[in-house]
Amino acid sequence: MNPTIFQLDEQLTSKAYQSMPYSAAINLKIGTDSQNNRLYCLPFAQQNIGNIFLPALHGGLIGGFLQSCINLYLQEQQNLSEPARIIDYTTDYLLSGKALDSYAQCQILHAGKRISHLTVTMWQNQPDKPIAFARAHLQMPGQ
Repeated sequence: MNPTIFQLDEQLTSKAYQSMPYSAAINLKIGTDSQNNRLYCLPFAQQNIGNIFLPALHGGLIGGFLQSCINLYLQEQQNLSEPARIIDYTTDYLLSGKALDSYAQCQILHAGKRISHLTVTMWQNQPDKPIAFARAHLQMPGQ
């Protein structure tokens, strides 16, 4: 297994906590990987377990984490002063989220003046084995 290398960006994480309090509630971290790509981290916490018998992360937590990543990424990349409004959002749950740190990486497929379309992939130990994938259409602020 090749664990993800994550370099925390404390300033960006703090800014996210101010603009999106949910990100602070789930302890979302923002940073980069070894190639300086933007990464989001959901550190493992016992309260994030939804199924105690596996144990597995709660599906709602996964969905909320991915939604937060999408909005924070768009806000950063497009230099927005406020979050965009989600028009349509879909999560594909691919594997159970184990009791481990999780990571996510976003991609902007289209960033327009009125509408943007993004995807995000979430994994734990190996980026090539995603546990969830989401896509969203967002209305840009001021529209």
